[in-house]
Amino acid sequence: MRMYDVIAKKRDGGTLNHEELAFAVNGYVAGDVPDYQMSALLMAIYLRGMTDEETAMLTDVMAHSGDMVDLSAIAGVKADKHSTGGVGDKTTLVIAPIVAACGVKIAKMSGRGLGHTGGTIDKMEAVPGTRTSLTQEEFFKQVNEIGISVIGQSGKIAVADKKMYALRDVTATVGCIPLIASSIMSKKLAAGSDAILLDVTMGDGAFMKDLDGALELARQMVAIGTAHGRKVAALITDMDKPLGHNIGNSLEVAESMAVLQGNGPADLTEVCLQLASNMLVLAGKGDIPTCRKLAEGVIADGSAFEKCCQMFAAQGGDTSVLRDADKFQKAKYSYELTAPTDGYIYKNDVEKIGNASVLLGAGRIKKEDSIDFAAGITMHKKLGDYVKAGESICTFYADDERLFAAAEEMYRGGLVIRSEKPSIPPLIYARVTADGVEKF
Repeated sequence: MRMYDVIAKKRDGGTLNHEELAFAVNGYVAGDVPDYQMSALLMAIYLRGMTDEETAMLTDVMAHSGDMVDLSAIAGVKADKHSTGGVGDKTTLVIAPIVAACGVKIAKMSGRGLGHTGGTIDKMEAVPGTRTSLTQEEFFKQVNEIGISVIGQSGKIAVADKKMYALRDVTATVGCIPLIASSIMSKKLAAGSDAILLDVTMGDGAFMKDLDGALELARQMVAIGTAHGRKVAALITDMDKPLGHNIGNSLEVAESMAVLQGNGPADLTEVCLQLASNMLVLAGKGDIPTCRKLAEGVIADGSAFEKCCQMFAAQGGDTSVLRDADKFQKAKYSYELTAPTDGYIYKNDVEKIGNASVLLGAGRIKKEDSIDFAAGITMHKKLGDYVKAGESICTFYADDERLFAAAEEMYRGGLVIRSEKPSIPPLIYARVTADGVEKF
């Protein structure tokens, strides 16, 4: 078999079989297939698309290109959740403890942030002392004993995805639904959970900008997971405005703890309850109303918050900052960004908000960049809110005052204030399961 023939077949609209996909992917991982040939295949896939069967086979090959984690040593049903990313998306820190407090095991591997999207592992490391790299023995032991552990993704999981994503990033082939679906699901399948909930974000601050694209991505990922014997569902959630009020690592941890203690922002709380309820359904805890009551119950009785503290303590974290957010290290400087005129916030571009937080030091532009855990933004006014001239829209936090000017320029670049009120998008657009699509 020649890579040339595999490329030509896909270029001409053909359907690749498992043997051809394995030859291309495994050859690329081994170094036998050069970058330029894999780039040509990725562009052919981008232009020609893939059938559902092809996408499932590609996912399978990518999943098996590295370690396949066997979670059978952990008793009970293991549930996982994946978000396609966004700004202020701190849901894992809320829903994982909720689900674990309801008796479902959470053995989760999460990633770091890059660009305008934040990463769960960065947020966890904002809690002083927290270890996000555990041995498999430590990981399994912790999940068996307390029901939850969230750690950084192993470099040995879905090795092909890491190499292929780096190539897609520089060859303008990131925005291809079969390639996005196989990238996400190869990691989820390799991570070994029985039940997988997908949070497919949609809007300015997300990769998927419209509902049709988000639904198609969700449908393909659910189909892949189902074909591999996993319980899978997806929620299409809004990312036309950040979740909650805080953007930045320490700030987001504090806001997540507020939700677990029953006094968090309404939008973040509602999305987390919906996500947690759906995870519990997949794990066999009952129907949606039953699971919603379970999730609300463990917040009300404090057991979800205590489960979160237990997890951080087991991984070396200083839980005093979880119980009292004032104990987090604070940024040296703050700056109020004020409204130039009276009116409603008609548009507040989420990607620009995320990029403003990166400019303050809260995120990475390159993978090797360091993060200032205390840096970030607290939003006082969001999409649809009325503001008066001179009133604070948000507060910036940074350790260097010189960073404020560029961050303000970025933030204001996506801010529109008008006399009329905008239409506010729903928090949840739809649920996608193996049985079909339920729009809300």
